[in-house]
Amino acid sequence: MSLTHPLASIVGAAETTRLGVLPDMSELDLHADAALNALADCGLTPGDIDGIATAGENPAMLAQYLGITPTWVDATNIGGCSFMTHVAHAAAAIRAGLCRTVLITHGESGRSRVGHVPWTVPAHSLMGQFELGYTPTMAATLFTIPALRYMKTFGVTEEDLARVTVVQRQWAGFHPRAFRRDPVTIDEVLASRMIAWPFRILMCCLVTDGGGALVLTAPDRAADFPTRPVDVIGTGESVEHLMITEMKDYTSSRAFRVAGDQAFATAGIDRADVDHLMIYDAFAHVPLYGLEALGFVKPGEAAGFIADGHTAPGGRLPMNTNGGGINYMHSGMYGMYALQEAVRQMRGTAPEGAQVRDARISVVQGVGGMFGTAGTVILARR
Repeated sequence: MSLTHPLASIVGAAETTRLGVLPDMSELDLHADAALNALADCGLTPGDIDGIATAGENPAMLAQYLGITPTWVDATNIGGCSFMTHVAHAAAAIRAGLCRTVLITHGESGRSRVGHVPWTVPAHSLMGQFELGYTPTMAATLFTIPALRYMKTFGVTEEDLARVTVVQRQWAGFHPRAFRRDPVTIDEVLASRMIAWPFRILMCCLVTDGGGALVLTAPDRAADFPTRPVDVIGTGESVEHLMITEMKDYTSSRAFRVAGDQAFATAGIDRADVDHLMIYDAFAHVPLYGLEALGFVKPGEAAGFIADGHTAPGGRLPMNTNGGGINYMHSGMYGMYALQEAVRQMRGTAPEGAQVRDARISVVQGVGGMFGTAGTVILARR
């Protein structure tokens, strides 16, 4: 393993004070709560911030609300992996001297819908003309298209999908803040309500309220903060399509492969160097795609890899150690929560039982839109 010089360092990280069902907080409130918690985590105030990035909320609104006058702004919004791209862009901006200290925020009233601006698809758009006119209803049905092709090609079963939920629920049981913590069996997942074939409700991401925030700075400044720095050593991003029906290969995400390869090349590490893995699990099949596209297993081997216990507590590649979007938290754009868990693991502050012993390298893989965008971040323990 040969680590490159860190691109940037995360010195502040926090989620909103509460997660779950929060009808008393608007989306702007959630952004601000997460931001102030992350700033307090590293001993800063809004006045110390000169770079800001967010998705879902207008960064001008957030800057005004917090009293920040930034010299660098990023409003990239490519879905749930936007926050992975924000980390990459912030690191580049810091290295270019455009700013010194960046605040990345997320807040979403996904369940209570307080201050939430619904995502609409115009009838004249490509998706409106060629997909939604044929009655699919967004992610829960659109994501079935690649999932069914993948299952048929590789012989993956409903039980295999259910096992993803079961294994990740084991991790969620260690997290007091996880929305679903009780152990669950494969039979119980398969008996849960059908949403869209093959997805049962316990194979689908949660619908909750919450947020999170990160504070990044230059690596040579990181030692000046009270928290243990987490170094950003690799990043990658890609966009494959807008419409899921235009995937080149339904059994693999090209965007995952491009973003992942770029991140590993930047970091200068091999897959064998990775101690911890977070793969955005909008639905139970996505971690299977992630394991394969990122090169940890060969095509068609991910379900068996999970069945053999490799991603479970005590396994050789602990994955989604907060329980994932299926069990821990998912307010609509999950990427921030995956990053938060990776930071906890690299700091050594994850809850007892969930902390991966001697973890030094974490890979965070995000997906956005209808399986069309991707962002990869590789973090290292200082």
